[in-house]
Amino acid sequence: MARMRDFDWDAHRNTWARWWARDLERPIVMSSTAGPRDGLPDWWGRQLGGVPLSVSAAEIAAAAELALERTDWHGDECPKFWMNFGPGVLSACIGGELHADAHTTWFTPGTHAGRPIAEVVLPDGLSGPWWQRVQDVTRACAARFGRRATVGTTDIGGNLDVVASLRETNQLLLDCMDDPAEVDRLCRATTALWWRCFAEQMAIIEPCGLGTAPWAAIWSEQRCYMLQSDFSYMISPKQFARWVAPDLADICARIPHGFYHLDGKGELPHLPHLLAVPGLQGVQWIPGDGQPCSADPQWWPVLRRIRDAGRLVQIYSPGSAVLKLAEAMPTDGFVLATWSDIPGMTNAELVDAVQRTAERTRQGERCAVVCR
Repeated sequence: MARMRDFDWDAHRNTWARWWARDLERPIVMSSTAGPRDGLPDWWGRQLGGVPLSVSAAEIAAAAELALERTDWHGDECPKFWMNFGPGVLSACIGGELHADAHTTWFTPGTHAGRPIAEVVLPDGLSGPWWQRVQDVTRACAARFGRRATVGTTDIGGNLDVVASLRETNQLLLDCMDDPAEVDRLCRATTALWWRCFAEQMAIIEPCGLGTAPWAAIWSEQRCYMLQSDFSYMISPKQFARWVAPDLADICARIPHGFYHLDGKGELPHLPHLLAVPGLQGVQWIPGDGQPCSADPQWWPVLRRIRDAGRLVQIYSPGSAVLKLAEAMPTDGFVLATWSDIPGMTNAELVDAVQRTAERTRQGERCAVVCR
């Protein structure tokens, strides 16, 4: 357990470097315990798009610093703050509109509303009040605590997810059938703007020297990101290969530690194409609403399939399920983001229990190999 003021960044860097290199003979286990809310503003905890614009970037950074200082970081977790402006905020920086309430953020076509797809032309660069807000808050956080906590990149969005915000989801589904060549065009243009957004975020974050982190539970001293295409839940593997896989390959060619957010059973048919993407380091498995958690035995074949393909795995699950997973199979190459649901066990104690269980399983596997 550590606090931001005494966090051992050298040990943290070494652990993650070995994990990315497939040289860490244990899982990454991440958990944290938030401190009291005393002194934090009423808007704290909202997605940042829902924070009133009257609140300055400096005020957001100050609140983030206070929350970080009060948090206990367990296992391989580290102090970090994510620029949470909602999934796919890129759309609000290229003509779309951002809407938010106290709980969520969503996007609508904005200046692109009502146009035929052939007339939807994306700008050459990023602009508008939300782009300015994203960058202002990122700069303020980098200046305030950027050498004591990682400043996480905003959730830029996948290419089809961004296009769906600019076209609306139902209309884009029709476009995929009626005018796939125009979908090709918009996907390529969105990927180019995605890279521009990421690069401009990196220009602020990288000089801090504390690595990079997206919204998800991964961290790297190099560039990393959790890629996604939630829209792909509704398209065929053939369409995934046409519109999503090239986007992933393009980004993974430029980012050393790219991951993919596999969200829901409807995306499982895309796994063969996903595991064939050059440079993709790993897959995050999220079963979706109403499904058993990622570590549930129902999903163990999915997790094994990803690891057997040489890819890394990241999941979120409660401690009881993570302990069963760590007992059932080797979990080296996993990031296990977890929290205690076991009465009387703290998050710090859970992390220790998971690591001990993983080590026993590893030793058992090693003994089984030697004894054959």
